[in-house]
Amino acid sequence: MLKLDGKVALVTGCGSIGTGWGNGKAIAVLLARQGASVFGVDLTLEAAEGTRALIQEEGGVAEVHVSDVTKAADVAAMVEACLARFGRIDILVNNVGRSEPGGPVELSVETWDAQMDVNVKSAFLTCKAVLPIMEHQGAGSVVNVSSVAGLRYVGKPQVGYAAGKAALMQMTQTTAVLYAARGVRLNCVVPGLMFTPLVQRLADKYASGDFEGFVAHRHQQVPMGRMGDAWDVAHAVLFLASDQSRYITAQQIVVDGGLTAATG
Repeated sequence: MLKLDGKVALVTGCGSIGTGWGNGKAIAVLLARQGASVFGVDLTLEAAEGTRALIQEEGGVAEVHVSDVTKAADVAAMVEACLARFGRIDILVNNVGRSEPGGPVELSVETWDAQMDVNVKSAFLTCKAVLPIMEHQGAGSVVNVSSVAGLRYVGKPQVGYAAGKAALMQMTQTTAVLYAARGVRLNCVVPGLMFTPLVQRLADKYASGDFEGFVAHRHQQVPMGRMGDAWDVAHAVLFLASDQSRYITAQQIVVDGGLTAATG
């Protein structure tokens, strides 16, 4: 079950900020454990190399590439490099994202544009480059990592991020319908509040650096009483990437411990 032998997975945002397991790192390592050859992409070589080292230490196959996936030229070079190394792309995981605080009045135009670029345009550019390859192959699975912030207000003033992640889900669903008859599936994993290295940066932005208080508040927000972690996200991505989900497209798997179902 959930084996990916012979498949090539292109994972954006494959590194991790700080120590511990970020979503992209866990996704890349898990896909490799299940047999995929992983082509990992990140903004910094150090972060990407850390993930590659983990995969190779476990006997997996991985190559890494530095790319800014908000830039069309970088995406084209990334895809070309992946094809040159592995000859195909069976799985595309769009995992990049960034949250900045503020509503329409507080956000600068530049910050709004940057939020749209990293949270939506990045997936548009990668899909634009990879979908024709998957269609030519006759099969492929795209998994976009969104956020529950795109479904409801989750307690942080992040209108750019929320709008971007909501747009990502609708882009995924619409494109999935367009490509359903072409053998290519597109779905979203929608994480809730996850305890990853990114939480420290969020505490700095949204809680004046009160890390312990911010973490406690996030735990309390979740009906299960705790945040999830990167592996919860990675296992959902694995399912949607695998052939066991072959009849699933244009869907969302929400991984949130019951957060979006609660009113508190």
